[in-house]
Amino acid sequence: MARLSPDEIAHYQREGWVIPEFRLSRRRVAQMHDALNELIHRNPGVRPEKLVSAHIEGDNGEGVRGSREFLDLAMDREIVELVSGVIGEDVILWGCHVFCKPASEGFETPWHQDGHYWPIRPLANCTVWVALEPSTRANGCLRVIPRSHLGGVLHPHLHEERQDLTLNQRMAAGSFDEAEAVDLELQPGQMSLHDVYMIHGARANTSNQRRTGVALRYMPSTSVFERDLRPADGKTGVAVNFAQRPLWLLRGVDRSGRNDFEVGHRRHGAG
Repeated sequence: MARLSPDEIAHYQREGWVIPEFRLSRRRVAQMHDALNELIHRNPGVRPEKLVSAHIEGDNGEGVRGSREFLDLAMDREIVELVSGVIGEDVILWGCHVFCKPASEGFETPWHQDGHYWPIRPLANCTVWVALEPSTRANGCLRVIPRSHLGGVLHPHLHEERQDLTLNQRMAAGSFDEAEAVDLELQPGQMSLHDVYMIHGARANTSNQRRTGVALRYMPSTSVFERDLRPADGKTGVAVNFAQRPLWLLRGVDRSGRNDFEVGHRRHGAG
């Protein structure tokens, strides 16, 4: 069974991110790569950087026709084991976003903090970013600002109307020093974990190589997915429906006693 080492856990807590030694097998990566291509084929009208809730089968109510294969990935016991090392033994899956940046025209992901637009209170989450293709400086790999999670501060974000961004929320100038950024280069099957307060982004992909990562979202059950909240007023540039987003308790119990694990599940298999 995969498990974060004490050094990996300490690195995550100190820096806000970690690339664990564990990685998916070549066979699993090949299966997910096939699932990715099928997902793109099923959603010809959706930018491949904006395949939100790809883990919800059929018409997911958020503009995407999802795939069971991505739910299986998000529920993978070894990935959940890694997550439990940093958020505890009670783990809730609530999201899965495929960021596929086409060669030569892949959108930029502006610097941002995830917590700015997620309805989780108290705010707590670990994102596992799984590389299905090489993710390098050349094709727009994930970039992070180390230690920007410390203190649990959400900085001001500005709204942009640009059409070449994966998200239309950008950190306001002066909130951080971009010179401190670290590029998280990954090979297929590798993954990184990062905290909900981490400042991160990615450059546009102007290379001749496609770049795809699957962002899996996990919260501890001591927090509540507050369905009536509307963080950032829905101006992220990605269609979401948090009121109907299904949750899965993958490990442990619901410590808050307030999370609803029935809402949204009626959509499975629809369409």
